[in-house]
Amino acid sequence: MNTENLNAPLGPETRRKRIVRTIGGISLLLAAVTIAAVLLRAATNPAEGEISRAKTAAANLPELELGRSDLNDYDPPAPGSYSLPVIKPAADGEVLDSAGQLRSLRTMLDGRVTILSFVYLRCASPNACPYATGVLRQIHEVTCKDSDLAGRLQLITMSFDPAHDTPQRMAEYGELFRGKGGADWSFLTTRDETALKPILKAYDQTVDRKANMNDPLGPYFHPVRVYLIDSAGRIRNIYSFGMLDPRMIVTDVRTLLADGAAPSAQP
Repeated sequence: MNTENLNAPLGPETRRKRIVRTIGGISLLLAAVTIAAVLLRAATNPAEGEISRAKTAAANLPELELGRSDLNDYDPPAPGSYSLPVIKPAADGEVLDSAGQLRSLRTMLDGRVTILSFVYLRCASPNACPYATGVLRQIHEVTCKDSDLAGRLQLITMSFDPAHDTPQRMAEYGELFRGKGGADWSFLTTRDETALKPILKAYDQTVDRKANMNDPLGPYFHPVRVYLIDSAGRIRNIYSFGMLDPRMIVTDVRTLLADGAAPSAQP
């Protein structure tokens, strides 16, 4: 027990002891505040090592540079942290490339992961064909920064308006969007409606003529559908308008490449 008389006059030694105790208390308080600040900073900010690793990951995944958007306000999961089951085999069909050469669609799909989009060039709806092609353009730009991805992925844009979208027009359309380098990007059409219909049916891509074929947004109604096809020629994902996030599509591609798109995967 402290028997010091607080009302007694303070001698030099007593004053010294009180000053020491006061300084000690202040020091302990400052130390506690400093520790609390360090703990709070650690809880709210990644360590320098974590920041460095995050920067390294972003550098290795250029699609993350695209950032969030109002439509896609989330961060994609890590590639390979989930699985993509087989939906069904990708259908074959006779198509024309932009040089007018007759090709087998199925043959074009084998060997690489493919992103396939159905469009028509007269479409002017901002939430339909132009948007889908813009997303593929972003993906193509990502492949320009990743040579390994560029060699294992291809893009295909296919018209469902063969009467208007001739091979020459598809070639011209491709020149507007396809930059130098990056993944191969093919622009296809068909000889006629007869060759086109079984392909659309197999991919469940519906197309309906509008009553007003002179509609300024284009003469057809159609849902936006973009297909992710693995290197064994099987559909692994189907993207609608609300799912067309280039970051997520590339993440899906990397997920397929990570597991080798193994033929043993089952629907």
